[in-house]
Amino acid sequence: MKQENRPLVRALQTFKSQEPISFHVPGHKHGLLSDLPDELGKALTYDVTELSGLDDLHEPEGVIQEAEELLSTLYQSNQSFFLVNGSTVGNLAMIYATCQANDTIIVQRNAHKSIFNAIELTGARPVLLSPPWDEYTRTPGILTLSQVKEALVAYPDAKGIVLTYPTYYGVVGEGLRKIIELCHERSIPVLVDEAHGAHFIAGRSFPDSALEAGADVVVHSAHKTLPAMTMASYLHVKSNIVSVDRIAHYLTMLQSSSPSYLLMASLDDARAYVQSYTLEDERHFMNTRKFFIDKLRELQNIEVVETDDPLKLLIRKKGYSGFSLLSEFEKQGIFAELADPFQVLFVLPLLKEKTNYMYEESVERIKRAVRRLNEKDMEEEAEVILLDEGISTLSYPIQELNGMKKEWRPMDQAEGCIAASSIIPYPPGIPLLIGGERVTEKHIKRLEQYLRLQAKFQGAIRIEERQIEVAVIDGGISC
Repeated sequence: MKQENRPLVRALQTFKSQEPISFHVPGHKHGLLSDLPDELGKALTYDVTELSGLDDLHEPEGVIQEAEELLSTLYQSNQSFFLVNGSTVGNLAMIYATCQANDTIIVQRNAHKSIFNAIELTGARPVLLSPPWDEYTRTPGILTLSQVKEALVAYPDAKGIVLTYPTYYGVVGEGLRKIIELCHERSIPVLVDEAHGAHFIAGRSFPDSALEAGADVVVHSAHKTLPAMTMASYLHVKSNIVSVDRIAHYLTMLQSSSPSYLLMASLDDARAYVQSYTLEDERHFMNTRKFFIDKLRELQNIEVVETDDPLKLLIRKKGYSGFSLLSEFEKQGIFAELADPFQVLFVLPLLKEKTNYMYEESVERIKRAVRRLNEKDMEEEAEVILLDEGISTLSYPIQELNGMKKEWRPMDQAEGCIAASSIIPYPPGIPLLIGGERVTEKHIKRLEQYLRLQAKFQGAIRIEERQIEVAVIDGGISC
């Protein structure tokens, strides 16, 4: 089986070459009835359905099966799946496959909101582990072996542990393999949201994948670091504990019954891209990356922080928040992944040898942005506000909150209340406050800090009114 093959892409090309006439869905009829701009409309000729020769994602036996087998071979899994509903659906499926109502599941606190949504839907009871603060990147880091060991002793009946690796900022830390071994000694499956690590297989310059470390189920956002379309993701199972059939069962339930062939074709293409990544490609990427970093470091008062993942760069400007820096970048046409109180996060392209990027032009634009920022008053340095580390649980099961009365309350009067639902800075989509948690002074300080810096939020917060939603329990406010 040749890895460079793109069986689904090839099948779509063959289908289009037949000049087919559509008496089937979708209703745009190969783009004929669409008023989208020409550049978008052209793609609709490949936006088809489960026709002869194009296979069926939910019962693959042809080109989709072949494409998924190529994916599995590349990542050395027992079985791999295409995901057309994003990594979210992969996170949902792996938790549904391992947990039921009232089961205990151990979760890394700085997980994506989709993990907590999955736990809420299953009715499982999360045990939260807050990782140590990583001062180098000024972000929450990775769990330690001792933290996991303590949690397993305290909760020996846990049905699984969910890890985020790498973090959104590219931190991988040390000890993942030992954590997995510790869990497997107790027959506890390790589920890894590796959304930002689909490219780790590309070469030695990148960290090891959680699959290589022995994780049972791993989810990849192919669209984040590989050349796949938004929402296009992978799920891999490599386990003697987690049933592949259960994963497949829940994916069939949770994924669209009308999957996008454009997304699936891009997954086929992204797999071929990373599989064909050569040592020469890797050298080219690392050399162009070094050029970019060196040029950035020549700029006045700009700090460039390299993380464990070479695709991630943190950019800081002394005297200014990441939000202020990003605002000036965007005025110059530089759009980054996210900002936080301390920095801006760049996600670099995984270039191949014959592909260049607009790094020189980017440096010139960044230089203009920095010059404009220098004309503004310096800001008070953002305070590092750490939430409590260690083991915690929700003060009230989120499932039981859903049917309760809720009330909006001023943030400065919410300490001690039970959060009615999650409050999430977006991006990165990591809850600052989880529904069912008791609001602490530190939560309020973090919220106020992000609001001052004009961060964007999802969830139960009224930004203008400075209010959050809290639960009303037994007829009274839960404070």
